[in-house]
Amino acid sequence: MPSQLHFGEDDFLRCRFAVSPLWETQEAVRTLKRPDRQGYHVPWLRRIRTAAGLDLTPLWLLMPRRGHSPDWLGPPPIGPAAGFEEEIAAVRGADPDAARDDTARSLACTPGARESARGRAWLADPARMVRELADALEEAWRVLVEPEWPRLRALLEADVAFHSRRLAEVGLGTLLPELDARLSWDGRTLTLPLHGEYARDLGGQGLVLMPSVFSWPDVITGFDPPWQPTVVYPARGIAGLWAEPADRTPQALVRLLGPNRAAVLTALDDPATTTALAHRLRLAPSSVSTHLTVLRDAGLLTARRYGHQVLYERTPLGMALASGG
Repeated sequence: MPSQLHFGEDDFLRCRFAVSPLWETQEAVRTLKRPDRQGYHVPWLRRIRTAAGLDLTPLWLLMPRRGHSPDWLGPPPIGPAAGFEEEIAAVRGADPDAARDDTARSLACTPGARESARGRAWLADPARMVRELADALEEAWRVLVEPEWPRLRALLEADVAFHSRRLAEVGLGTLLPELDARLSWDGRTLTLPLHGEYARDLGGQGLVLMPSVFSWPDVITGFDPPWQPTVVYPARGIAGLWAEPADRTPQALVRLLGPNRAAVLTALDDPATTTALAHRLRLAPSSVSTHLTVLRDAGLLTARRYGHQVLYERTPLGMALASGG
């Protein structure tokens, strides 16, 4: 049965994008338990398998393949520029009694989980449960996601920048099916084939569109209040996310610009920030910043602000030079 999101007149004016490091942390933990999600992420898996002492079993217990995951453990995204510290603070501030009821609902989706020693302890002392699970999430962030966050954030922000531009060019009705081929739009209703039936009237709240790296290959909706109606979709460019810089810089471009400046230009297949490029190319941020300024002044790049970040992308001339054309 499909999931359907029904738009009213006001909803068309209240659609927005979001990026959530907390969501990516949750989904990274889930990815480690689901082989069907690991295809593109094998290089990342090789890196994090050396992480010792990370116990994910408490989080996995609340991540049934089919069923409810606690809303308090994954509160709604704050916005496109939210930091993990802001989001984990919302988890730590959860009301223990509400968290207990929400957790009990999730435990019921896994046979034997509610009666297990951990399940009984959580339900008997929900305040301690909130602390323990928030600590587990924060540790997962530090080990699994934070070391790669500049790369992940750059990809997610590039996706938002691209689709924001498409929204301005073609409008919401054309954009929505472009986010993923499984989404269909009839002018009033957004439909996604899913296991189970879900329907929600947006009710003037609009729709949150959230690209994700670790949710791949799934498109996810079905969020209930306090979540705003939301669709999570795979971000553009995941196939090349973990690729190391290739030795593919045209030699003529190296002779013209020098090896590092040429590498910066050719690395901008998608818009990226100074920090993301420095991380990807293993160069000092100050050096990358200087190269970006020179390339922009030469008309090979453009720069535009996105939240607290500045995204750089190639101009048509920059594209021609980078491709050797």
